[in-house]
Amino acid sequence: MSRPEPAPALAPAPRAEPRPALALRDVAFAWPGAGRGRGGFGLRCPDFSLAQGESVLLLGASGSGKSTLLSLICGIVAADAGVVAVAGTDLRGLSAGARDRFRAERIGVIFQQFNLLPYASVSDNILLPLRFAPERRARAGEGAAEVRRLCAALGLPADAPETPAGRLSVGQQQRVAVARALIGRPGLIVADEPTSALDAAAQDAFLGLLFGQAEDAGSSLLMVSHDPRLGERFDRVVRIEDIAAAERNP
Repeated sequence: MSRPEPAPALAPAPRAEPRPALALRDVAFAWPGAGRGRGGFGLRCPDFSLAQGESVLLLGASGSGKSTLLSLICGIVAADAGVVAVAGTDLRGLSAGARDRFRAERIGVIFQQFNLLPYASVSDNILLPLRFAPERRARAGEGAAEVRRLCAALGLPADAPETPAGRLSVGQQQRVAVARALIGRPGLIVADEPTSALDAAAQDAFLGLLFGQAEDAGSSLLMVSHDPRLGERFDRVVRIEDIAAAERNP
């Protein structure tokens, strides 16, 4: 009696590619007319993506559309056409309120001017995003302990959490802004010219702290700047004119 042939081995299922942290496809946007103070400025971005855990420096001169692009990525405005997807969610399909809630949950923003509340404590400033983001608040765990951990990791004094933010030096306020963006481990960190007021030594120290904490959180990092000297610290450097076209209509 012949022995049955063994069943052929099944080929392993192909591994699914991880979805990007950020993906823009065929995006078009135009600001309303001069009543908004922006004339006929618009922007088109055919294709741009940011992988999970990747750091990208986006370079562009003043007026090149950097701020408009960040507004689209953060959901402050919605694209007129195309896809702006953060962690697989297309922001264009959300209402303004839903975009605000999504940004609070999924995106940490470091503003150029920090946007801290000067009379509020450092702790209150860092914890502020969690008030609007229950999932992010849960990821942060015990808030006071996480504030102390971030402050220590960013080299702030031990008494910083109780100190009004306005009493800190500019460099210390900058670190508070980083801690606020990082708390709750959002998947995407967006930084708008955060080193523009720093000298070379301070820039290097700041970037070291930012990269270390973003890596620890597993966050992707998109930083906008006009300074190409920062590029060696990033996984990739992209010039905005290579991914987007600014349009100005009379």
